[in-house]
Amino acid sequence: MAVHWKLVVDCADPQRLAGFWAAALEYEVEDHGVLIDRLLGLGAIDDTQWTAVGDRKAWRHAAACRHPEDPVDAATGVGLGRRLLFQAVPEPKQGKNRLHMDLHFGPERRDAEVGRLEGLGARVLRRVAEHGSTHVTMADPEGNEFCVQ
Repeated sequence: MAVHWKLVVDCADPQRLAGFWAAALEYEVEDHGVLIDRLLGLGAIDDTQWTAVGDRKAWRHAAACRHPEDPVDAATGVGLGRRLLFQAVPEPKQGKNRLHMDLHFGPERRDAEVGRLEGLGARVLRRVAEHGSTHVTMADPEGNEFCVQ
């Protein structure tokens, strides 16, 4: 049986990164407002644990984005398929990522997508042409590396 998984990214600002990656991947930011309201009503959490993002409640310590076609748990707002979870940690990023994402747009769309991603807050680190591959290595708003192919 295949294992259900999610990719978790440590960061300083979970809401910002969830928004960036949702836009970059054309995913949806998860809405955990129903769960937060339920836990507030039960007294299980207090107002220090959530923040307002637009017109919805969101966790201060975490945010996620998910593929728009994958199922969602209606009771929690948590995606049940392809998703990225961003969790707040106190220390800043140090060094190069040991794991990164490759975004495959194809050579005909690469430059336009690099420009779009820069508009979302990413920056180009380097353009690479080696080992039979051509891609652009970029960094998200918190410096996490990813490649555009």
